[in-house]
Amino acid sequence: MVQIDDIVVSLDVFTQKFICNLDACKGECCIEGDAGAPVEDNELAKLEEVLPIVWDDLSPKAQAVINKQGVCYRDSDGDLVTSIVDGKDCVFTCYDEKGYCYCAIEKAYREGKVDFYKPISCHLYPIRVADYGTFKALNFHKWSVCHAAWLLGEKENVAVYQFLKEPLTRKFGEVWYKELESVAQELKEQGMI
Repeated sequence: MVQIDDIVVSLDVFTQKFICNLDACKGECCIEGDAGAPVEDNELAKLEEVLPIVWDDLSPKAQAVINKQGVCYRDSDGDLVTSIVDGKDCVFTCYDEKGYCYCAIEKAYREGKVDFYKPISCHLYPIRVADYGTFKALNFHKWSVCHAAWLLGEKENVAVYQFLKEPLTRKFGEVWYKELESVAQELKEQGMI
């Protein structure tokens, strides 16, 4: 573990290799799981704001879930998470003609229709942020559905923190990310990674 400001970073973030491989997984991380994606309290209003714009991209089942319980709910741990369809799909999933799963919010963002990319927990995956009040911890979440991403990351020699430069900068700022890169360089020089 290393600490940058009030954020403790697991060494796995530096040592594990990762590049999303949508051709292999087809977006399975948005489908599988026992709860929706973690949502920060300040993101709820953004999800509700983009909802009318992405509504037509959502499945009828997702629309029905949203009409019944909203875009989010509290899971068994009391955490705010996106609502899910049939116990698995995030309500914001949509599919292309090849059957690939995409985030409807990210799709709208890339098309210039909204200014919200998607929940930061989704953007940061496979990093999970744990908030302990006085500090946050960044941990690498290893999930079997991402096996192809580990293989591609190994092949291309891209560490998790490098693959996630954009969302890490979005969440913690450019100065913090530059410090993370400096720490990675120091760890390399010391033979720790």
